[in-house]
Amino acid sequence: MSETLSERIGAFSEGITPKTITPTEAHMARRALLDTLACALGGLHEGPVQAALRYARASSGPGRARVWGLAERLGIEQAAFVNGIAGHVLDYDDVTGPLRGHPSVAMLPALCALAEAEGLGLDAVAAAYVAGFEIMGRIGEIIGDEHYAKGFHATASIGTLGATVACANLLGLDAMKTADAIGLAVAQAAGSRENFGTDAKSFQAAHANRAALQCALLAREGFDSAHAALEGDRGYARLYGAGEDISKLLDGLGGNEPRLLVRAQLEVKKYPMCYATHRTLDGLLDLKAETGIGVEDVAAVEVEGSARAFQPLLHDRPQTGLEGKFSLQYAVAAALTDGRVGLPSFEDEAVQRPVIQAFMPKVVKREGQGSLNPRYADITVRMKNGSTLHRRVEELRGGPTMPLTDAELVTKFADCVAHAGLGADAATVAAAILDPADRPVSAVLDLLTPGPRAVAAE
Repeated sequence: MSETLSERIGAFSEGITPKTITPTEAHMARRALLDTLACALGGLHEGPVQAALRYARASSGPGRARVWGLAERLGIEQAAFVNGIAGHVLDYDDVTGPLRGHPSVAMLPALCALAEAEGLGLDAVAAAYVAGFEIMGRIGEIIGDEHYAKGFHATASIGTLGATVACANLLGLDAMKTADAIGLAVAQAAGSRENFGTDAKSFQAAHANRAALQCALLAREGFDSAHAALEGDRGYARLYGAGEDISKLLDGLGGNEPRLLVRAQLEVKKYPMCYATHRTLDGLLDLKAETGIGVEDVAAVEVEGSARAFQPLLHDRPQTGLEGKFSLQYAVAAALTDGRVGLPSFEDEAVQRPVIQAFMPKVVKREGQGSLNPRYADITVRMKNGSTLHRRVEELRGGPTMPLTDAELVTKFADCVAHAGLGADAATVAAAILDPADRPVSAVLDLLTPGPRAVAAE
């Protein structure tokens, strides 16, 4: 009998170790951890995180994994769940094109919780991250576009599969047990874009982590599943795809070409809102800096993006901060009014300002014809004095061609630590993560000494 896709993926995962990944991959994985921690700490005091923490405390009790930024520990699944919500609630965490989603927040809360419980270090987490990224990215490359267009939230609906492979790798599962874990993951892969702009979006990312841990830990104990759960007649590809040949994910898998993390890379967010707004923000903020225009000077703004580029932007007239994160109209209004878009931009009161609400109907978005890639934002600003400003943005800050430097990433981390009111020394934590020396994950999290505000969190 020929090997199933899940068994082939399991064999690939077995071959990914700290010794077989490259220094570039290891550094990229550590940058992803730093960025994910930054976003989670920045979101620590948000309402959905506090609600999840109350739920987790009631259902878990003391455990072996940290809630990031707090001293207490929970069971590993509950800790990963809370940290997953914190890491995604600001929508500030990294993305990657092949997935059409957020790879790091779908994996790293689970990997860190598991590494703490198992006494493992950053090197092991980095290798597991590489394995998980490869699988979720390859699945995304094959089915992602139509899958996302149907309404799936790929961070969860595809990310759960990659996160499960990552956790299986970290546990050292063999190919057969990894295949069992993947089958269990298929049973839990879900997530809807209808939830964008609500607490449920971050829940879906958190669920990917909790589900992945459960799948890998059950497989370790001998719990089995259908090994053809990906390609079978009633399997994942048939249910979640649109007739694509999912077996193509094996093309070159484990070969000599650079792995997907290096080829596709991560896109680290400069603004804490949906990535579909970022090209527009880059161009508009540059125009404002160059000309000094303000919202009072502008009659209308028209933005054209590539086909399907604006699918996540569900809220044309947002009323809350969460809805504002998925609104091109709010992004434009806030940029012209404030000259910046940062963490304070997404308080409900900021979205509800009369000047913002009055301007948003003056922003028109439309999608062009053709394919999603190459992506672009074509911005036309019509001034009240009759003049017109124009800017087209294809490459954006934080993307593969203009990545944030390590120093810029550390600054983002420090901003999020300060936003959370934590007493941690951001530079020390960042150095411990980015330095190539291996360290226990628990020792790194020890550096996130909670400040007075974090201790008082309810």
